[in-house]
Amino acid sequence: MKNDIAVIILAAGKSTRMRSDLPKVLHKLCARPMLGYVLDLVASLKPKQVAAVLGFKQELVRKIIPKGVKIAIQRKLIGTAEAVKSGLSALKGFKGTVLVLYGDAPLLKKETLKKLLDYHIKNDADATLLTAQLNKPAGYGRVIRDKYFSICGIVEEKDADEVEKDIKEINTGIMAFKKESLENNLKYIRPNNRKKEYYLTDIIGILAKKGFLVEAVKADDPQEVLGINTGVELSGANFIMQKRINEKFMQEGVTIVDPATAFISFGTKIGQGTVIYPFTVIERDVKIGKRCSVGPFAHLRESVRLGNEVTAGNFIEMVRARIGAKTFVKHFSYIGDSTLGASVNIGAGTVTANFDGLKKNYTIIKDKVNIGSDTVIVAPARIGRSATTGAGSVVTKNVPDNTVVAGVPARTLRKKR
Repeated sequence: MKNDIAVIILAAGKSTRMRSDLPKVLHKLCARPMLGYVLDLVASLKPKQVAAVLGFKQELVRKIIPKGVKIAIQRKLIGTAEAVKSGLSALKGFKGTVLVLYGDAPLLKKETLKKLLDYHIKNDADATLLTAQLNKPAGYGRVIRDKYFSICGIVEEKDADEVEKDIKEINTGIMAFKKESLENNLKYIRPNNRKKEYYLTDIIGILAKKGFLVEAVKADDPQEVLGINTGVELSGANFIMQKRINEKFMQEGVTIVDPATAFISFGTKIGQGTVIYPFTVIERDVKIGKRCSVGPFAHLRESVRLGNEVTAGNFIEMVRARIGAKTFVKHFSYIGDSTLGASVNIGAGTVTANFDGLKKNYTIIKDKVNIGSDTVIVAPARIGRSATTGAGSVVTKNVPDNTVVAGVPARTLRKKR
């Protein structure tokens, strides 16, 4: 595949069928906006130019657009053909292949796009569609072929008759064009449909009638090309993406006891030899070291860092916490806004009380500390190296190194030798 390609990403749409005020492309899969996956995919192709077409609440979408991606604004949301016109206006001076992608199709893989582009360039086609075969193609445009099996057009489902609705080959919306063929024929598209919108898909019929070469490549896995328009479809895509994430971790040496109940966010780092037990939720920006044990029923929230050989066990919650190597947080505990040293033992029911009603406060627990069961540590607090708290203690003051404290509030009982 040559790299003389440009990409237009259509990301202007509303979330009408999702019944949401958030732009559709910002809805999340595994804690990441779906548009983020598309942007990564585009970057992997190393195109010469990329244009993202924004529209609805474009100021929110702009925040996740990386440097180097040009932004075009679709002022009136009157169809995909108008969106592509906006995108082309940002690709000044480019000549070559233009790939049109959608910001709400995050499951697409690089191998599939490479197959599409290779075929398009090798056959010197004016347009090449990515199609898929679906047993139940409801909601998708159908690919119309003539008696010679050549593509002669696409009909959207809302405009299709009963015969056309029985066609199983669907248009994914993903297309590669010669820029010149695309640019010169967009002007012939008319809003001759029920919604009075300008469909990009109509250009296929226009090109075919004029004798341009229109080809198609069929996706091997129809799941890849699924678009997301409803909350139900978002949930289904999230399931697929989670499966991919979990399988990748298992291939890298992480044991996930029950992948169906391990909910791991995109971008999580997990070291080799770690075991993730059932019903574990790992949110964004979490890093887990090697040979750790997490769960069951554990909830690791944002900015958690686990060192090597950490146990984060049953019914625990952690947030904005750094846990040192070989530390045990085994049962029924909440550790928030805290740094724990190495070889610390946290007894069952321990709580770091980090919120005073106005702000979050920080707890520091040094190496080799033993925290007794049901201890409440009222932040801000510092518990010194090798200190011990008695069961049921409420720690309201800093605890020196090698000191045993107990009680409510906790008082010094003795110094360790």
